Amino acid sequence: MSAKSDFFSASSFALVGDTSSRKFPALTRGYLQDRGKTVHAVDLAGGRPGFLSSLDEVPEETQAAIIEVAKERTIEAVRAVLDRGITRIWIHQMTDTPEALELAHSRGAQVLTGSCAVMYNAPATSFHVLHRGLWKLLGRY
Repeated sequence: MSAKSDFFSASSFALVGDTSSRKFPALTRGYLQDRGKTVHAVDLAGGRPGFLSSLDEVPEETQAAIIEVAKERTIEAVRAVLDRGITRIWIHQMTDTPEALELAHSRGAQVLTGSCAVMYNAPATSFHVLHRGLWKLLGRY
């Protein structure tokens, strides 16, 4: 099992988005919930019903975090996740920064990046299965 596949063995996740700059990662949320995972949806834009507005509201026992925010907010989100005590972190493809990675590694976090969480959680009936198949063929899954 790859480190990326193993990441999703956690039972509870903080899913961090920011609707002030991009759509909330609803597919990620839905697919995780479909797999029986507990998902604490955090919208850094705040004020949306059904969402937490801060990582401070995420239960302490949360095992992992998926960060899907604009690149400019990645380090802020990584810092907040680490401050909450979560050290298993997935940073959505093309949104990691050297500063965010350095911060996470300096605090002993396991950080995964370079791909989309949906690809690892989508059911076989999803169009994402084509993406997953291609990545498997290329040895990147």
